[in-house]
Amino acid sequence: MNTDLKPQPSAALDMRQDCLDAQRQRLTQQLDDNERRWWCQALEQLAQGADASMAALLSSQCKRHLKERALPGSHWSLVQLARALLLAQVLEQQPATEQLSVLRQLFLWGDDQEKMATLKALDWLDSQGLGVELALQAGRTSNSQVFAALALDTPYPARHYSERAFHQLLLKTLGMGLDVRRLQGLAQRHSVSLNQLALDLLDEQLAAGRPVSPGLPLAIAFELLSPAQRQRLLGLSQQQRLPDEWRTHLPLPAS
Repeated sequence: MNTDLKPQPSAALDMRQDCLDAQRQRLTQQLDDNERRWWCQALEQLAQGADASMAALLSSQCKRHLKERALPGSHWSLVQLARALLLAQVLEQQPATEQLSVLRQLFLWGDDQEKMATLKALDWLDSQGLGVELALQAGRTSNSQVFAALALDTPYPARHYSERAFHQLLLKTLGMGLDVRRLQGLAQRHSVSLNQLALDLLDEQLAAGRPVSPGLPLAIAFELLSPAQRQRLLGLSQQQRLPDEWRTHLPLPAS
């Protein structure tokens, strides 16, 4: 991953305290007695002096003291959530002008699992999008799990990415074979320009003899297609070159 991040502005992060409070309660309810004991000790350590080094140390200890398991009804694991909440507490205790630099520092220090926890929590930690440059740089990763933590099941990109950046995120999601249905805010980003990008990708995949990305129809606003684009799709369907699921998005004649 390219970690050459640009200098960040000195501004306080606007954290979503309601979300963080709900997640803290959720985590505590999932801990057994031994885990809860360690967790309370970790929070006490941070309360006495929450710097980046202490946060990194405690984050590295999470997997040793907490049993890794999926949290019901979410795309989070227990260790991921614990790491995100440790990060949140550290950020809350920093001077306002240093919060963003500490977030950046801990992201750069983290391993892939820690980076995933940070990216999944970005919308809670940075509701105003001050860290969008960090997210954009993180999105250059070739690790599909790290990229999925940034792209899927979070509103952060849809809220803060430019049109071009969001389109690039979508195309990479498709290219990595990830479930584009989990890319939040896609319907609100539909546009004529995105239609053209999606159709260009379709042409590229067909020309190369590759399978059409399953989520590609979701990137298209079919009501905005030009007559020529619509006719192109009809022709591909008649040639049996489009997967059957495209019929649920565009009325196509039987092949």
